[in-house]
Amino acid sequence: MASIARLVGRASATAVVKTVNAARHPLAPYHALRDIYGAPDDAPEIFAEMTLTEHLTELRDRILRVVLAIVPLFIIGFYFSNSILLQITQRANAVDGLDVRSPTDPLTLTFKVATYIAISIGMPVIVYQIVAFLSPGLTRREKRVLFTSLPFVSILFILGAAYGFFVAAPRALYFLSSWNSAAFSWQPDGPETISFFLTLMLGLGISFQLPVLMFILAKIGIVTPPNMRKWRRYAILLISVAAAVITPSTDPFNMMIVAVPLYVLYELGIVISSIFARTSLRDIRARNEATIA
Repeated sequence: MASIARLVGRASATAVVKTVNAARHPLAPYHALRDIYGAPDDAPEIFAEMTLTEHLTELRDRILRVVLAIVPLFIIGFYFSNSILLQITQRANAVDGLDVRSPTDPLTLTFKVATYIAISIGMPVIVYQIVAFLSPGLTRREKRVLFTSLPFVSILFILGAAYGFFVAAPRALYFLSSWNSAAFSWQPDGPETISFFLTLMLGLGISFQLPVLMFILAKIGIVTPPNMRKWRRYAILLISVAAAVITPSTDPFNMMIVAVPLYVLYELGIVISSIFARTSLRDIRARNEATIA
C-alpha cells in the first residue's frame, strides 16, 4: 500500500509540475496549432515515435490534467448545485419536493449534480486532452480536421445538454406525472428523478456529436455522403436503439423526444459532409501519390 501511495503521489507531483510549466507558456497550444495550420501541405510529416511505457505515461498525464481541471470546476458546480436542484424539482412537477429515502441522499445528490456540472463545463478540456493524446500518430491533414471540429464538439454538447434539461426531461416527466393521475399520487423519488435528468442531459450531449462524427468519417474517407443517404433506414434503426438506451423510461413518447432531434442531426450531418467533406483525405492522398508517380 505504501508503494502504491508513493507511486500515485509521484504521478500527481509530475502532473502538477507539467501543468505549472504549461501555465508558464500559455501560448504553447497556439504555436502547436500554428504549426499544424501554417505548414504547407507538401511539408514532410513528423510522427512522434513512443514506446509503450511513454504512451502509458502520456495517457496518465492527460488523465491527471483532466482531473486537475475538473476539481476547481466541481467547486463552481457545488456553488450552483442548489439552484439546479430547485429547477429540477420544478421541472419534474414535484409540488411537494423530491422524495428521499436515505439520510445521506441530499448531500450525495448535491455532489452528483456538482460533478455533472463540472464535467459539462470542462468538456472542452476533456475533448482537447483526448485529441492531443491521439494527435502524435495522425497526419497534418487529419490533425486539422480534428482540431477544427473541437469548437463544434463543445457547442453541440452544450446544445444537447440544454435540450435534455429544458425540453426532453421536463416534457417526459410531465407526461409521466399526468398519466392516470387519478389513480396515482405523483411523489417522484429524488435519486431516480435526478438520475433521469442527468442521464438524458449527458446522453443527449454525447448524441448531439453525430454531425461532427459524420463529418470526420466522411473527411477521412471511411464513408461518403451518398452512402449516408443510402443507409437512412439503418440509421433510423440505430437512432431508435440509441434513444431507447438514452431514455430512462421505456414509453414511446419519451423515445420520440430523443429520436426525432437525433434524426434531424443525421440529416444535418449529411448536408455538412456533402458541403465540407466533398473531397476526403484519402482522395487527396491518392491524387498526390498519382502526381508523384
